[in-house]
Amino acid sequence: MRTIGWVQWLFAIASAALAVLMFAYGTFAPAAAPLAAWIPWQDVWIYGSASLVLAASFGLCFSRTAVTSVLVIGAYLAVWALIGVPQIFSDPLGFGGWYGTCEALSTLVGAWILYVMLRRRSDSPEMLVGRQRVLRPAQVLFGLTCVFYGASHFAYAEYTASMVPTWLPMPLPMAYLTGFFHIVAGIGLSVGLLPRLAATLEAIMMSLFGLLVWVPSFFAHPRPAWATSPQNQCSELTVNLALAASAWVVAASLRNRRWFFRRATRA
Repeated sequence: MRTIGWVQWLFAIASAALAVLMFAYGTFAPAAAPLAAWIPWQDVWIYGSASLVLAASFGLCFSRTAVTSVLVIGAYLAVWALIGVPQIFSDPLGFGGWYGTCEALSTLVGAWILYVMLRRRSDSPEMLVGRQRVLRPAQVLFGLTCVFYGASHFAYAEYTASMVPTWLPMPLPMAYLTGFFHIVAGIGLSVGLLPRLAATLEAIMMSLFGLLVWVPSFFAHPRPAWATSPQNQCSELTVNLALAASAWVVAASLRNRRWFFRRATRA
């Protein structure tokens, strides 16, 4: 069985960070609604899930346990996505209700793709075609969530602009521009238009958002108003790491695609 390389390690680190966050704050998922009140032994569910995800994160680093581990992580992410469904029904036309589920789905795509790639045992043309058929829906789903993130930049333009580092000019146009880039990258992934370039640029944007926005917020005095509480900072940084890791996994799944359009040849 093959390993995927550094993106597999990055995804393992991101999932381990999610587990640590669960332990630290006693919540099932970042920024998600609490577990339903009728569920008994909620602490057992939360800390048991955290233990499983943390163990699976370590297991993902070893070839013998990688497939089972990514399935465990994927199951947790699927439950996280389901928890947010009631919020969608309560406000189907609002961005706030969709955000948690979209973040969970984006990260679930990373686990989905890692599972398919780790199960690869042959490089025969038939296997490659079959694997691509399974990967394609995941890539499309990730693209659609990117379109959602881009649209949210326009819906919450002022809030997004407030997060732009002060050393960058024109924060509001920057908020619109990055939103536009998310949308373009998402469309490219969804329709298969330069998908490798789209996925790579999206991964770079998500990584830079964490490095330039959330990491510096921990060292700012006073803490920025948009960062709110330390728990929110840790939660947002962890989610950003998970989204970036998933984006890099998506990009890795497109390594066999061209970066740019093929040049036309003269007759």
